[in-house]
Amino acid sequence: MEVVRAARIVIRNFFRVLLVLWAGSLWSLAWVAYTLFHAQGDRHLAGVLVGKLFSAETYVGLAVGVMALLLPGRTKFVGGYVAALLLACNEWGLRRVMDLAHARGEVWGLGFGAWHGISALLYGVACIASLCVIWRGDFR
Repeated sequence: MEVVRAARIVIRNFFRVLLVLWAGSLWSLAWVAYTLFHAQGDRHLAGVLVGKLFSAETYVGLAVGVMALLLPGRTKFVGGYVAALLLACNEWGLRRVMDLAHARGEVWGLGFGAWHGISALLYGVACIASLCVIWRGDFR
């Protein structure tokens, strides 16, 4: 019985560390993207690199969300689920629309800049949602 209890504590603590690393990487990726666009002369290359980083962030977020589903107290992780869902919407929805807007000039009456702004807004909300989960601290 003591081994099971110790295993649960280790899993919960591992989840906490993973959650904090994910939330921190969400916030830090915003300034990394900004820095890449200003440090890299080729804006297309900077965009490709940042896109890869955002993709990785989405997969890490989904992994954290799945792990949260497997732990007790899963209903207290709503902000984390919201953040992961918004990242998934950006990755598999808005990214396609932004690519089309970039190629065609506009999609559904909005240009690339507008779609990029919507994507940035969703990303910002995901960052705030992850912060709320950390701030509350009752996610386990």
